[in-house]
Amino acid sequence: MSIADNLREVRARIALAEERAGRAVGSVQLLAVSKTFPAEAAYQAYNAGQRLFGENRLQEALEKIPKLPPDAAWHLIGPLQRNKVRKALESGVKLIEAVESLRTAETISRISGELGKSANILLEVNIDHEASKHGFSPQRLREEWTLLTALPHLEIRGLMCIPAPTVDAQQARPAFASLRLLLEELRARGPYPLSILSMGMSHDFEVAIEEGSTEVRVGSLIFGERSYPAN
Repeated sequence: MSIADNLREVRARIALAEERAGRAVGSVQLLAVSKTFPAEAAYQAYNAGQRLFGENRLQEALEKIPKLPPDAAWHLIGPLQRNKVRKALESGVKLIEAVESLRTAETISRISGELGKSANILLEVNIDHEASKHGFSPQRLREEWTLLTALPHLEIRGLMCIPAPTVDAQQARPAFASLRLLLEELRARGPYPLSILSMGMSHDFEVAIEEGSTEVRVGSLIFGERSYPAN
């Protein structure tokens, strides 16, 4: 199947999941994760109507952004080192999704101010308390929320998570539900509407939608299986 065919199938599955959850069709945005694939693959997806793309590595995003039309929007979904924040903000990336600490948020705030910008970010939550993963623990995020929301030149758009790996997508349901509840709790505290709940990938996005995701990050189902270079 072509990338266009794959996109149609993924969109159809998203629509069915929205209907099962009693949500409006079109309420979930699809982020096509083009990491490790050439810009040509992303361009094929663009020609099939896709406009939102995600990259894990800033360098890869910088190589692809100029090769697609300007109405393509790019999210940085991988960890961002603080020494690359300025380059990320100058790149045209629309949303930095994986802000994992108060310190990183402070760096983005400071450099955004220096550039005369306001940065859109998501806060990454280590929802399953995995030692190998970055992100705020739910409790730390609650404790630091007032400090985070006081930072200037930032717009906290919502939360994101990557649950612990599971064999059965249904096993991720409790993690997705927990993140939704955390977002609702923080939204009630203000001051941001927190409209984005980014959770769910190729293997579990339908369960994530049923639990309230507003953005799913899908790569392999669109572009094919990835092959990583040997170290």
